Amino acid sequence: MKHVKALIMKFVMSAVVLGTVFTGIYNYDFSDSILIGLVLTVLAYALGDLLVYRNAADDSDYKKRNIVATISDLILSFLVIWIMGASFFGNTITVIQASVVSAIVIAIGEWFFHKYLDKHVLNTDNYKHTDATYNK
Repeated sequence: MKHVKALIMKFVMSAVVLGTVFTGIYNYDFSDSILIGLVLTVLAYALGDLLVYRNAADDSDYKKRNIVATISDLILSFLVIWIMGASFFGNTITVIQASVVSAIVIAIGEWFFHKYLDKHVLNTDNYKHTDATYNK
């Protein structure tokens, strides 16, 4: 159930960004934006979050794992959005611009999403409180 909730959160984030950029700014079809968001969510969760983020570094080196995974998510997001956008709308400069902007905004969101994953889904022990009574 934790993974389903994480997937829904990731999809909503991607759909809002793609809907805003592709549909709101560049006037592409909303249904195509949602489809791109759905494909991106599944691929990015499987490859970026479960594979790269989990294995990028030791659990104790959260910052390094997050940096590596966020950069990977940026690249993957750009490629998926650009390839799908080009197949739906043609490979124009506006599709490339929309892909770059969307990928950057999604990558920023991924930085925070990884923190959620650590705390609620992957259950790593990076969020210890300094209160001595909590750690007992």
